[in-house]
Amino acid sequence: MTLTKQSFHRALPPPSEVAMTNLDHTRGKEKAMQQSVTRTGMVVPKKRLTGRLVMHSMAMFGREFCYAVEAAFVTPVLLSVGLPKSLYSLVWLISPILGFMLQPVVGSASDHCTCSWGRRRPFILGLGIIMLVGMALYLNGDEMISAFIDGRDKQQTWAIVVTMLGVVLFDFAADFIDGPIKAYLFDVCSHQDKEKGLHYHALFTGLGGALGYLTGAVDWGQTILGYSLTSEFQVIFLLSALVFLICLTVHLRSIPEVPLRYNKEETKLLLEVTDPRKYSSIEEIRNGYIACTEINAAAKPKKHAATSRTETQRRMTLKSLLKTLFSMPSHYRYLCVSHLFGWMAFLSNMLFFTDFMGQVVYQGSPYAPHNSTVYLTYRRGVEVGCWGLCINAISSSVYSYLQKILLQYIGLKGLYFIGYLLFGLGTGLIGLFPNVYSTLALCSLFGVMSSTLYTVPFQLIAEYHREEEVQSLREDEQDTDHRRGKGIDCAALTCMVQLAQIILGVGLGLLVSVAGSVVTVISASMVSLIGCCFVAFCVRYVG
Repeated sequence: MTLTKQSFHRALPPPSEVAMTNLDHTRGKEKAMQQSVTRTGMVVPKKRLTGRLVMHSMAMFGREFCYAVEAAFVTPVLLSVGLPKSLYSLVWLISPILGFMLQPVVGSASDHCTCSWGRRRPFILGLGIIMLVGMALYLNGDEMISAFIDGRDKQQTWAIVVTMLGVVLFDFAADFIDGPIKAYLFDVCSHQDKEKGLHYHALFTGLGGALGYLTGAVDWGQTILGYSLTSEFQVIFLLSALVFLICLTVHLRSIPEVPLRYNKEETKLLLEVTDPRKYSSIEEIRNGYIACTEINAAAKPKKHAATSRTETQRRMTLKSLLKTLFSMPSHYRYLCVSHLFGWMAFLSNMLFFTDFMGQVVYQGSPYAPHNSTVYLTYRRGVEVGCWGLCINAISSSVYSYLQKILLQYIGLKGLYFIGYLLFGLGTGLIGLFPNVYSTLALCSLFGVMSSTLYTVPFQLIAEYHREEEVQSLREDEQDTDHRRGKGIDCAALTCMVQLAQIILGVGLGLLVSVAGSVVTVISASMVSLIGCCFVAFCVRYVG
């Protein structure tokens, strides 16, 4: 049953409690806009200084720096503690499975967070702390266990457990933190500043990755820090933790958030979703709230009414969350699918690139005796592959700057299409002609894809939300602050990264064991070109 306007006003409490809903048409619209500013501060955000956007981007610098350190050291660390080969896939699958399941929950929770510090920053701080704990465990787990446990067998077992736990915690938090960071940017910036901020994010992501790979290339054991500390891994942890803490602190102090607040208890129910594009109307919520209250009052004593209402809201929240995820508008779903194709292509190349350089380009073997020429040749290929990844990170930063210029001429569709096309052609040429110099040159195209994945999909999310805001104003809707949450949409998009890792972790390892490392770049090329077609014909572009 839907209440009429007259019966709705008769059902309301006295005017002193609900004055905002009793205003006339013109003042109602004005008050709705004022309420949105009061609750979120993001209806018409003021223009942000470039320095503030740079400060906001420092979190991506620190995150990618730590990611590069992990990529360079996690395999040697796992080998050094004696991890069995049968557990490798388990290490890489636990984190993306958890991320795929819990990422939307974190996104929805940040959309509804009422912390006085803001909606996104508490989650960013918590995930940043988990990242530091994970790094501490996987880089120092062996020394920690040696200090507390006696017996070689027990030490090895617990070192493996602690190191695996550290890798899972780090990957879990590092993957999760991207969604709240993007939603934080969208909340506090105007549409123009969102585009600038995303480009700065990609720029500092590339710079952080490049510096992280260079840090991994230094022999820290021969430095003063190496002599002062127990191992090279401790030096790496000290530097990584210091860089990340500085970057996280600068990021959290970059742009203030206005906390989410509710005027009264029943307005929390406005966050329950009945339509995939927006939150419930006041009439629908009021009707459902009154019915729920009457049923609870009739069925149970008054002292249990609040508990029953809480349980009802909890069930409605879970149902609304699932409905939001699985009933997204078609253009959101198509964007998520294209993002999945992109990350599948990118990760299938990046995860095995150094091995491809060692086995295919340099014709070495990781299974040969460690004092043999074939094995040393393989190690040389791995080192050159690390330099290729460094080239990728630098080119990502350069291209993120060029994107701002290209955007004026070819638009988001052109940027999206070119990123996938160049990556597909580049990896295909590497697979067909595995030469050292041509491979290193083509590594610059990896950066084009990386920058594209970090910017264009999120710019499209911002465009979709902007279009919905304009449409709501044209339709004269007063609940403009109860549309789809930016946090859960960013989370749904970043879920595709975890899903790509799960798919590759299950299938690509088997293909590599059967056909060799060359299959990774060929498969990356094919998936990227398929994604290129999907981007061209299926993804919706605004404007």
